[in-house]
Amino acid sequence: MTSKGPLTGMKVIELAHIMAGPACGMMLADMGADVIKVEKPDGDDSRRFLPPDIHGESAAFMMMNRNKRGISLNLKDPAAIEVLRTLLNDVDVVIENYRHDTMARLGLGYETLRKSNPKLVYCAISGFGRTGPYTEKGGFDLIAQGMSGLMSITGEGPGRPPVKPGAPIADITAGFLAALGCVAAYSHARKTGEGQMVDTSLFEAGISLTYWQSAIAFATGQAPGALGSAHPLNAPYQSFRTRNGWINIGAANQRNWLRLLEVIGVPELDDDPRFGTNQDRMTNLAELVPILESHLEQRNTEEWITRMEKAGLPAGPVMDICEMHRDPQAIARDMIVETTHPLAGQVKAIGLPIKFSDTPGGVVIPAPTLGQHGREILSEHSYGQEQIDDLQARGALIVERGQCSRPA
Repeated sequence: MTSKGPLTGMKVIELAHIMAGPACGMMLADMGADVIKVEKPDGDDSRRFLPPDIHGESAAFMMMNRNKRGISLNLKDPAAIEVLRTLLNDVDVVIENYRHDTMARLGLGYETLRKSNPKLVYCAISGFGRTGPYTEKGGFDLIAQGMSGLMSITGEGPGRPPVKPGAPIADITAGFLAALGCVAAYSHARKTGEGQMVDTSLFEAGISLTYWQSAIAFATGQAPGALGSAHPLNAPYQSFRTRNGWINIGAANQRNWLRLLEVIGVPELDDDPRFGTNQDRMTNLAELVPILESHLEQRNTEEWITRMEKAGLPAGPVMDICEMHRDPQAIARDMIVETTHPLAGQVKAIGLPIKFSDTPGGVVIPAPTLGQHGREILSEHSYGQEQIDDLQARGALIVERGQCSRPA
């Protein structure tokens, strides 16, 4: 890899599949870590998330696993377990999202691994965490979103069915929290030589996204419900209809409220006792929204945005995903990037959302084909070609299409 990100030199083994664990590994890899993804013989389940595909390769898998090298091991074979043990003895971080006792049953639990690798940061991502009454429950994004309260505050409002946010935010947030935990524990290990376990979950990730709503519930004793696009503490701060679509307006304080009234030409609303303060506007939001929309529907979204930006009022369009991909700011910030995959060809991906002035990370290599770097990785760990051939012949090591060397 040619990345010179801030985590260059960190060695990571990713024993994870689908979303949360791979999201963690992806963030570390994008920031320069050497992440080796270990897959089962038939690969990460997301390789079968088809369609969509690009020349037969799963778009979902390629999105979450760029910047990683890949090896495929059959962990039902004791020889493959020994290979994995060898790899784990030489890394800084291991990420796993197996069920809570899987690694221990393989003889590769944290307490065992730390004896031979005291500096190891062992990151366990699960549905509900390694302690508590739900330890043995399996974890899925949908279940975590429901149990964390997120689905009760998402949707159009009272009486409507529960709605899951469009993105798998419990999965992604758990992955990002795990990456933060890995970096923190890695920093500690670099100073002290002592590793530790990092333990987070989809459930906790979902809970962490309810800060405002939990503050309301703690203060009032009542659970806030869904508000559509509206804010639970400020108004008007939501989406409104225009003549040709939708616009988001952030008039979340008194100054911006007055700016909004000037822009849409109804300054007299400031004298209406229903809307004089933020508390008034929150109380009477159901009356305020149709009044504002009756004026906003007289012009196009683009015209309103121009007028509001000129007045210093925060506003923006509601873009679809393809519109976001074409947005000049997303492009300027390297959030839309491209790699060349050995089988799929040119593949676009979402870039690293953190920018570093002196140690820039980024997307350097595409997601691996199944087992692509197995021989290379084992050679780096003093395995001879004859040993590697034997492992492949017995089915402990799987090498499939598109095998190639890692870029220098």
